[in-house]
This record gives sequence, C-alpha cells and structure tokens, in this order.
Amino acid sequence: MQDTERTDTAGQPHEGRMTRAIEKQTAKIPSLAFLVAAGGAIALSLGLALSKRNKDWANFVAEWVPTLLLIGIYNKLVKIESEDLEAFGWQH
Repeated sequence: MQDTERTDTAGQPHEGRMTRAIEKQTAKIPSLAFLVAAGGAIALSLGLALSKRNKDWANFVAEWVPTLLLIGIYNKLVKIESEDLEAFGWQH
C-alpha cells in the first residue's frame, strides 16, 4: 500500500487547504466557549436526570461533554501552534 500523506521539507505532515480553512474559522471561537458549552451540557443532563422522565435524554446530553471538551482542547492547540509559528516566522 502506498503512503499518500504528504510531508513538508522537515518531514512533518503537510496540512491540506481544507484543514487550514477549518482551523482558521474555529480559531475565531474563544476556547472558553467550549468549556461553557460542556458545563451547560452537564447542567442540562443533570436537570433531565432529576426530572426522572428523561433518563435517555439525560444520557444523550451527557455524552456531549467529552466531545465538547476535546474540541476545546484541539481549538486551543491550534491557537498555540499558530502563535508559535508566527513567533518563529514560519508559515502555516
């Protein structure tokens, strides 16, 4: 099987245009927004669980929490990487 992943001159994986476009747009969202959304999902899930009629919905909403937190971490890493690249004068 042939390796189709492109690499740059330093041997690092080369990001595609679509990935850069998505990262550019998501970098505009404050990292705190994902934390607040995860906290909101926790509160909503708790409220649904306490209502005793919506256990399935409570579990469904609770499953959003780790996803939102991981997206927030990814968002933060993208921002840190962009700042580092700019600080060293490298292109993204």
